[in-house]
Amino acid sequence: MRLTGVHLLLTYECNFDCDHCFVWGSPQQQGAMDWEQVCEILEQSKRLGGVEWIYFEGGEPFLDHPKLVKAVQRANQMGFRVGIVSNAFWATTVEEAIAQLEPLAGRVEDLSISSDLYHADESSSPETRNAREAAQRLGIPVDFISIERPEAEDPTAVIGQIPAGASGVMHRGRAAAKLTGRIAKTPWDGFTACPFEDLRDPERVHVDPFGNVHICQGISLGNLFRTPLAQICADYIPEQHPIAGPLLEGGPAALTRRFEIPHADSYADACHLCYETRCALRERFPEILTPDQVYGEADSR
Repeated sequence: MRLTGVHLLLTYECNFDCDHCFVWGSPQQQGAMDWEQVCEILEQSKRLGGVEWIYFEGGEPFLDHPKLVKAVQRANQMGFRVGIVSNAFWATTVEEAIAQLEPLAGRVEDLSISSDLYHADESSSPETRNAREAAQRLGIPVDFISIERPEAEDPTAVIGQIPAGASGVMHRGRAAAKLTGRIAKTPWDGFTACPFEDLRDPERVHVDPFGNVHICQGISLGNLFRTPLAQICADYIPEQHPIAGPLLEGGPAALTRRFEIPHADSYADACHLCYETRCALRERFPEILTPDQVYGEADSR
């Protein structure tokens, strides 16, 4: 496994608790990296060789702005290309957005802003527009992550009609609990491939505040605070991994069959079946299907 990107989940905490969130981000979520952990992950990423991009995500990484700025500066000094994913809550005015982004100018090559009706009452909120203008003034490349809400209308009328530039919901994490009752379902045995993640030869992983190395949110390859990232990558044999192996063989349907997990007749998408199956397998594979945050078991609401 030769990684070109490592994405740091600086915190599971978020000022929003969006229905579609993979990691159940919310103001009540616990788990944030301290500075020593950030440095350790960056050092391991550098020693691994081949890693070009470091992304800082969450939750919401701007909730600890001083640490984010230090982390970006450190990653930049180490020769990484740097990206950030944020919901732009901090961009209440253009001037405030400039104040937040100015220490990052010249260091961040991709500022990805989540902008859709899950985050605000309009698809392009004032904060989004302020962040865009501030980033453009400072020369920070900015783009947008937009998740369409087909479940808000008659699902039979909007399937296949997601607007250009938007993506559909992947029904894992909170979306599996909150959104799947609103859309049409497909027979479970038709989900014979993972449509979103390259489980055989991934180019990037996410590392959370506990050190878990996620190949997909909630599927851990190991903990880099216990085993070096280089060793985790060297030891990964996709076909032999208890969760990735069946998924590669035949998608979520194969995973469900492999462990004889009771299931419904139909699901919203492949992520929905995979997530529900993984929830049922957590006691069997507690070191792999972790942490509680990603499975909604550490959210105090």
